[in-house]
Amino acid sequence: MTNNHWAVQDAKAKFSELLNACLKQGPQVVTKRGHETAVLITIKEWKTLKQLAKPSLKSLLLSEEAKGDLILPKRGRGLARKPIKL
Repeated sequence: MTNNHWAVQDAKAKFSELLNACLKQGPQVVTKRGHETAVLITIKEWKTLKQLAKPSLKSLLLSEEAKGDLILPKRGRGLARKPIKL
């Protein structure tokens, strides 16, 4: 492990140490086969990030604010295409 990077096997074997490092030094990165794969952060940081995150399109569309009356024109009142003569 270097500075704030932990190999996954070290993170598993020394989880208490990893957690303490997170609390004292900030985010700790876990690597797998040399690639950064996860980050351990404090719950305070996690809650801050969640509050700052913009809502997803799905959550916007499903929100109460998005629901409303959709006014649709009556059928047969719109413009119709003329049939194509062959």
